[in-house]
Amino acid sequence: MRNLRLAPLELSDAERTELHSLASRRSTAQALALRARIVLACAEGGQNKAVAARLGLDRETVGKWRRRFIEQRLDGLHDEPRSGAPRTIDDARIEAVIVRTLESLPPHATHWSSRGMAKASGLSVSTVQRIWRAFLRPATAPAGDVQAVHRS
Repeated sequence: MRNLRLAPLELSDAERTELHSLASRRSTAQALALRARIVLACAEGGQNKAVAARLGLDRETVGKWRRRFIEQRLDGLHDEPRSGAPRTIDDARIEAVIVRTLESLPPHATHWSSRGMAKASGLSVSTVQRIWRAFLRPATAPAGDVQAVHRS
């Protein structure tokens, strides 16, 4: 069996505080929280195999995040850009559709239809539907029931 020497993983106080915050904050993406827990466990000492067993992960996963943290520190824990076409609609246009949906009514109607919002915003119907599905679906409404969103 090979005995590879692991690079020591030492944390500054600021890094340790940030990692604890990422690992325990409820609003942190779960993948990022897991990476923070991996780094914290590695910083306590121990081999990748032991950390992986303790966290219920694969040894290679622990090794990947240990290595990325050593090379890039906290920045290494965030997702790298993925392949695919870049977004063509900026955040401001998405926000405008959401605000208009929630804060206005179309002429002669009680709520926006996806076709009406598409025409008013200059976007395609499918784009409006994707925006609504992603941002306006309340926890209690079935998927696709945008009309269930209450205006405040």
